Amino acid sequence: QVQLVESGGGLVQAGGSLRLSCAASGRFSVMGWFRQAPGKEREFVAAITWSVVTTNYADSVKGRFTISRDNAKNTVYLQLNSLKPEDTAVYYCAAVPLRVYTVGYYTRPNLYDYWGQGTQVTVSS
Repeated sequence: QVQLVESGGGLVQAGGSLRLSCAASGRFSVMGWFRQAPGKEREFVAAITWSVVTTNYADSVKGRFTISRDNAKNTVYLQLNSLKPEDTAVYYCAAVPLRVYTVGYYTRPNLYDYWGQGTQVTVSS
């Protein structure tokens, strides 16, 4: 059974940092982070490929967030720096078993087969 378990969310002041983790039950070709704020659609944040590391970021988080992975632990991380109140959302980890395209293609939620339960990130002003 595939499992993705996120952790690391919390309450932080604007300008602060958090690190989110996603522990996967196996290895997937593409791992991504999405977020969803109340009343809004789920949006792409970042993605990373597993074998040869390539990454892609949403414009809104470039230069502030960093995605990385630990092969030995089957874990993907999302480092969130310089947080803003508009970053407040539930953050979800997602996985694609078999990559067909380059990492830049995987920005839509419907391309991902597996999802975690989400972790809340709240940024106060």
